[in-house]
Amino acid sequence: MIVILGLVILVAAVIVGVAGVLGNGGSAHALTDGFSVFGYHVTGSTGTLFLYGIVVGAIALFGLCLLLAGARRTSRRGSAARRGLKQSRRETAAASQARDDLIDQRETARAYTASAPGGSAAERPPPPGTADPPK
Repeated sequence: MIVILGLVILVAAVIVGVAGVLGNGGSAHALTDGFSVFGYHVTGSTGTLFLYGIVVGAIALFGLCLLLAGARRTSRRGSAARRGLKQSRRETAAASQARDDLIDQRETARAYTASAPGGSAAERPPPPGTADPPK
């Protein structure tokens, strides 16, 4: 939003400046004559004209600052989102690895239980890779 506002202000200042210069060119519009922008006649000295130029330049600078601030903010937000995505992918990979390890342990325990001859599960030693149950 700030980028769009800054761009609009910058473009408006450029249009006013260009219209002022192109609308008052040639020998018929010497600097001592009246100055007009979009049909609005500005009279006064060259100092007044210079002051108007400073005001238009300041407005253009303000628009440019808004444009750059908005672009910088958007860039920071994008980089923060990319960092968050990397972190999320790392966490997902770690959770998937832990899940796969648990599945492997469960399959190992089932295979051990199925292959052990006779006796109840309480009399058998725990399968390799699992913790001993508390006594």
